[in-house]
Amino acid sequence: MHAFAQFRVEVSGVGLTQVPISIAPFKGQSASGQKIADIVQADLERSGQFRGVAVNAGVLDEVSLPNLSVFRQAGSDALVSGSVGTLADGRIDVRFRLWDVVKGQDLGGQSFAVAPADVRLAAHRVSDYVYEKLTGDKGAFSTRIAYVTKSGSRYQLWVADADGENAQSALASSEPIISPAWSPDGNQLAYVSFESRKPVIYVHNISTGKRRLIANFKGSNSAPAWSPDGKTLAVTLSRDGGSQLFLLSAAGGEPRRLVQSNSIDTEPVFSPDGRSIYFVSDRGGSPQIYKVGISGQNVERVTFTGAYNISPSISQDGRWMAYISRVSGAFKLYLMEIESGTVKALTDTSADESPSFAPNSKLVVYATQSQGREALMTTTLDGKVKARLNGQTGDIREPNWGPFLN
Repeated sequence: MHAFAQFRVEVSGVGLTQVPISIAPFKGQSASGQKIADIVQADLERSGQFRGVAVNAGVLDEVSLPNLSVFRQAGSDALVSGSVGTLADGRIDVRFRLWDVVKGQDLGGQSFAVAPADVRLAAHRVSDYVYEKLTGDKGAFSTRIAYVTKSGSRYQLWVADADGENAQSALASSEPIISPAWSPDGNQLAYVSFESRKPVIYVHNISTGKRRLIANFKGSNSAPAWSPDGKTLAVTLSRDGGSQLFLLSAAGGEPRRLVQSNSIDTEPVFSPDGRSIYFVSDRGGSPQIYKVGISGQNVERVTFTGAYNISPSISQDGRWMAYISRVSGAFKLYLMEIESGTVKALTDTSADESPSFAPNSKLVVYATQSQGREALMTTTLDGKVKARLNGQTGDIREPNWGPFLN
């Protein structure tokens, strides 16, 4: 049942410097059931760094010597050509080559032999290669996102490709599922389930489908976040009264209280170096984002613009914090440059929630309401290029972008 599997990508906005690129239809791609060239083009356009240039130059594959002057005249700076074939063992062979049209240079290529179910993944790997060669940054198209849907009284936790396609259900429940969080190795998801009529935290193994109970203390157990080494979870527990931050071994056991306060402290996230934790607290009267050392020392306030700031997400490069700010009753996605403290709004929607960075720190996925229903969106860090990952039905929320997979 893939009710949520077919997402359409609608890219809106134009970045300032986009590489014009042509993706020729892959020779033989129709036999694989997937238009690989279209997937690659959609990936690259969604990144905000590229714009597709259509050029009708006949059928090309990875061994063709294309007439690059045709692409140059069309205004294209780069060309991807390739082929799709079936190997004797039934695997699909995807091959491609990247050309610098301006310099007339062959920029190399790769081939992937994948199971028929993984043709989309191979296309995302093509996109990763092209992105890295032409921008110098690692591509995150072959990574995954987790998100939750609510349809009627049924909640489901999904794992999907970074473009929202190919969604697989990891869990279904008649009680709410919230706060999915990827482990750093991409093999596990922590999440909060209400199936025992109160919030408890589980860790779910993606490949085996098995899960283990990690926090079921008195009161509420919520907001799990992994340390960068995957050995520790920061969680919010109310076992001592109020919502307080604790550190808990990923193997389970007795939690250690992180901060002593009489306020509500919640939504912890680790800094990429693992040395501090960002969290939300109302200790100053209204919810603001704070930072504390892993030892529980030196609490400092991070957000000073706006009266209500929640849901911090820190980019993997440590430069940026995405968060939600309530402005005149509207919840909007904001971005802070951590070093300078400069902030800017990234959206003009009014019900944004749950921002999460791509592992290459170049995009943010978030949930919002668009045309009266929930949608997943990605945005570039300048807010100029947004793409809707367009689900079929039901509320879509709480996206969490997974790590690079080795």
